Formats: sequence, structure tokens, C-alpha cells
Amino acid sequence: MGFFIETVIGGLMSGMLYALVALGFVLIFKASGVFNFAQGAMVLVAALAMARLSEWIPQWLGIESMLLGNVLAFVVCAVFMWIIAVLIERFALRYLVNQEGTTLLMATIGISYFLDGIGQTLFGSSVYSIDVGMPKDPVFLFESMFEGGVLVSLEDLTAAAVAAVLVAVLAFFFQYTSVGRALRAVADDHQAAQSIGIPLNRIWVVVWTVAGLVALVAGIVWGSKYGVQFTLATAALRALPVVILGGLTSVPGAIIGGLIIGVGEKLSEVYLGPFVGGGIEIWFAYVLALVFLLFRPQGLFGEKIIDRV
Repeated sequence: MGFFIETVIGGLMSGMLYALVALGFVLIFKASGVFNFAQGAMVLVAALAMARLSEWIPQWLGIESMLLGNVLAFVVCAVFMWIIAVLIERFALRYLVNQEGTTLLMATIGISYFLDGIGQTLFGSSVYSIDVGMPKDPVFLFESMFEGGVLVSLEDLTAAAVAAVLVAVLAFFFQYTSVGRALRAVADDHQAAQSIGIPLNRIWVVVWTVAGLVALVAGIVWGSKYGVQFTLATAALRALPVVILGGLTSVPGAIIGGLIIGVGEKLSEVYLGPFVGGGIEIWFAYVLALVFLLFRPQGLFGEKIIDRV
């Protein structure tokens, strides 16, 4: 029983990492109706920026405190992601207002390749590490209930706590702020939102900036755990089933979907893998996503779209 609980907890922690990346997809689609294929590249660029600037800034300013250096690096990275959002709106999205969804999707694919290139140009293409002081040592829990206890990573628990706080803040932002309501109005109908005075260009800068900050947090967590390398851009592919499962328009759905997929991957690999030669963890999420596309395409918490003619 202790091993089962340990496997479930490990799956939950992996699911939170998937969910952090999936949040970027949900944010942009929820606020603009655009499926952002560049989210993985945004995570990569944000992680590269944090990894390199956390090294460079203390050297430039002669700072010995790791905490202060990381805080300054985070602020600079946040500004950097805002600049990227402004450039994306100014040179791409501004000219695609009211275009078909396919056109906007292709634009985000182009943005993805651009971000990959600019990240390599500015920050290099080696493997880097991020050290923000997250605890690395594991702990044993429930030792009185199970022999040997349950092994849990403090780093994973910290990442889960960060993700939970982030989701709570984003849910409040979308539900209870005027900017959040404007974002939802833009997603429903671009032309109608413009007709009542909502500045579409400014709204897109806001949502891409917020998605950039989410990508920065996700990049820090992933980079701290696995290191920063260009394969990090493929994290977006691991997050796609999460978005399909939870729903493209639901912030809490991204978290629930990530947890379900994370736990499902671990349990299937541990308990079913030996019977089929392993490898279930690689394709489990995509098979589950396919099932949902067949029977519930809007996901668990997504809004069902009804077209009236």
C-alpha cells in the first residue's frame, strides 16, 4: 500500500509540472480564442533567460547573495517576457485581427520557431541549470502507517504549492477583475468586444504577458528539476493531452487534467508496463486524450460550443 501511495504522489507531482505548461495554452485560448502553439518555446526562452541571467547579474553587479540575484533575474526575465508579448502583438497579431483560427494557429507556429532561434542567439544552446533554492532532498512521510514510510520529493511539493497559488491567482484574475472580464469578452467575439470599446491590441498584450509569466514559472520549475535544454520546448507536446482532458477554456481544468494524466502515467507504467514490455508512460496521455476527443471533445471542464444558425 505504501508503494502505491508513493506512486500516486509521484504522479501528482509530475502532473503539476504538465499543468503549469498547459496553463499557458488555456490562458491564451480563454482570452483570445487562439491556440498558442508557441507556448513550449515561451517556456524554453523563459527558462533559458532565467538560467543565464541568474548567473550573469550577480557577476555584473558583484552580488554575493543568491536570493537577491535570483530575484533580480526573475524581475528582468518578467520584463523580457513582456517585451516579447509587445513584439508579438505589434508585428504579428495586430495584422491578424478577426482572421480565421487556422491563420492564427499558423502564426503561433511561426512565432515558436522565432522564439527558438532568438533564445539560442541570446542565451546559447548548451544545457544549463537553475538554482532558486528549491529543496532537493526527499523526505519520508507516514512512517507510522507504512513500513519504511512514503518517499516524497520536497522539490515536487514546492512546485505543487507554487502551481496551486498560481491557479488561484489566475482564477481570481479572470473572474473578478475588469481586465479578466474583458479578456473573456474578446475570446467570445473579437468584433463585438471592439464595438463596445475594448482595445483588442492592448488586451492581447496583457494576455500574452500573463502567459509569458506563467511560462517563466513553469520554466523555472522544470529547469530546476531537469535542467534547461532545447528539448524543453517539447514540454508543450506533453501538455497537449492535459489541455484536451481538462478543457481549453478552464484554468482549474488544466490542473485537474494534469493530475489525472500524471497519476495515470505512473500507475499504468508500474502496474501494466511489465505485462506489455514497458513504455506505457510515453503514450498513455495521448490515448486518453483521443478517447476524450471521441466522446467529450470539450474536455472535463471546457465549455460546450453550440452554433446556432
